[in-house]
Amino acid sequence: MFGRDLKKGSAELLVLSVIEARPRHGYEIGKLIESRSRGRIAFRIGSLYPILRRLEDRGLIRGRWVEKPGEHRRRFYRLTPEGRGFLAEQRSLWEQFVATINQVVSVRRV
Repeated sequence: MFGRDLKKGSAELLVLSVIEARPRHGYEIGKLIESRSRGRIAFRIGSLYPILRRLEDRGLIRGRWVEKPGEHRRRFYRLTPEGRGFLAEQRSLWEQFVATINQVVSVRRV
Protein backbone atom coordinates (compact mmCIF):
# COMPACT_ATOMS: atom_id res chain seq x y z
CA MET A 1 0.00 0.00 0.00
CA PHE A 2 2.79 2.46 0.86
CA GLY A 3 5.39 3.47 -1.70
CA ARG A 4 8.76 1.76 -1.92
CA ASP A 5 10.69 4.88 -0.91
CA LEU A 6 8.70 5.34 2.28
CA LYS A 7 9.09 1.67 3.18
CA LYS A 8 12.79 1.70 2.27
CA GLY A 9 13.49 4.57 4.65
CA SER A 10 11.85 2.81 7.58
CA ALA A 11 12.85 -0.81 6.88
CA GLU A 12 15.65 -1.01 9.44
CA LEU A 13 13.49 0.55 12.14
CA LEU A 14 10.70 -1.93 11.41
CA VAL A 15 13.02 -4.95 11.51
CA LEU A 16 14.77 -3.87 14.70
CA SER A 17 11.42 -3.17 16.37
CA VAL A 18 10.00 -6.63 15.77
CA ILE A 19 13.06 -8.43 17.11
CA GLU A 20 13.33 -6.20 20.16
CA ALA A 21 11.26 -8.51 22.37
CA ARG A 22 12.86 -11.81 21.33
CA PRO A 23 14.91 -13.46 18.59
CA ARG A 24 13.01 -14.23 15.37
CA HIS A 25 13.83 -15.81 12.03
CA GLY A 26 13.58 -13.93 8.74
CA TYR A 27 10.25 -15.29 7.54
CA GLU A 28 8.69 -14.60 10.95
CA ILE A 29 10.05 -11.03 10.90
CA GLY A 30 8.44 -10.37 7.53
CA LYS A 31 5.11 -11.89 8.54
CA LEU A 32 5.04 -10.00 11.83
CA ILE A 33 5.62 -6.66 10.08
CA GLU A 34 2.84 -7.50 7.64
CA SER A 35 0.50 -8.55 10.47
CA ARG A 36 1.21 -5.52 12.68
CA SER A 37 0.69 -3.18 9.72
CA ARG A 38 -2.59 -4.96 8.87
CA GLY A 39 -1.19 -5.89 5.48
CA ARG A 40 -0.19 -2.36 4.48
CA ILE A 41 3.53 -3.16 4.66
CA ALA A 42 4.88 -6.38 3.21
CA PHE A 43 8.44 -7.35 2.42
CA ARG A 44 9.35 -9.84 -0.24
CA ILE A 45 11.64 -12.34 1.40
CA GLY A 46 14.32 -11.48 -1.17
CA SER A 47 14.39 -7.87 -0.02
CA LEU A 48 14.29 -8.66 3.71
CA TYR A 49 17.45 -10.79 3.89
CA PRO A 50 19.79 -8.06 2.55
CA ILE A 51 18.44 -5.77 5.28
CA LEU A 52 19.15 -8.41 7.92
CA ARG A 53 22.65 -8.95 6.53
CA ARG A 54 23.35 -5.21 6.54
CA LEU A 55 22.17 -4.89 10.16
CA GLU A 56 24.31 -7.86 11.12
CA ASP A 57 27.37 -6.43 9.34
CA ARG A 58 26.91 -3.21 11.33
CA GLY A 59 26.79 -5.14 14.61
CA LEU A 60 23.20 -4.14 15.40
CA ILE A 61 21.86 -7.70 15.31
CA ARG A 62 23.40 -11.14 15.65
CA GLY A 63 22.20 -14.18 13.77
CA ARG A 64 22.39 -17.78 14.94
CA TRP A 65 21.49 -20.94 13.04
CA VAL A 66 19.01 -23.21 14.82
CA GLU A 67 18.22 -26.76 13.77
CA LYS A 68 15.22 -28.65 15.10
CA PRO A 69 14.36 -32.23 14.23
CA GLY A 70 11.93 -32.42 11.32
CA GLU A 71 12.27 -28.71 10.48
CA HIS A 72 14.41 -26.67 8.14
CA ARG A 73 17.43 -24.98 9.61
CA ARG A 74 16.59 -21.33 10.42
CA ARG A 75 18.66 -18.29 11.27
CA PHE A 76 17.32 -16.42 14.28
CA TYR A 77 18.26 -12.78 14.77
CA ARG A 78 18.47 -10.86 18.03
CA LEU A 79 19.40 -7.31 18.95
CA THR A 80 22.89 -6.65 20.25
CA PRO A 81 23.43 -4.03 22.98
CA GLU A 82 24.52 -1.66 20.19
CA GLY A 83 21.33 -2.50 18.32
CA ARG A 84 19.19 -1.64 21.34
CA GLY A 85 20.85 1.77 21.62
CA PHE A 86 20.50 2.38 17.89
CA LEU A 87 16.81 1.38 18.00
CA ALA A 88 16.10 3.79 20.87
CA GLU A 89 17.82 6.60 18.97
CA GLN A 90 16.03 5.83 15.70
CA ARG A 91 12.67 5.56 17.43
CA SER A 92 13.13 9.01 18.94
CA LEU A 93 14.16 10.48 15.59
CA TRP A 94 11.19 8.79 13.88
CA GLU A 95 8.76 10.25 16.45
CA GLN A 96 10.22 13.72 15.93
CA PHE A 97 10.02 13.31 12.15
CA VAL A 98 6.38 12.15 12.23
CA ALA A 99 5.42 14.98 14.58
CA THR A 100 7.08 17.51 12.28
CA ILE A 101 5.37 16.12 9.17
CA ASN A 102 2.03 16.15 11.01
CA GLN A 103 2.55 19.81 11.91
CA VAL A 104 2.99 20.68 8.26
CA VAL A 105 0.28 18.55 6.69
CA SER A 106 -2.32 19.14 9.41
CA VAL A 107 -2.36 22.92 9.09
CA ARG A 108 -5.38 24.12 7.14
CA ARG A 109 -5.67 27.49 5.48
CA VAL A 110 -8.03 29.87 7.14
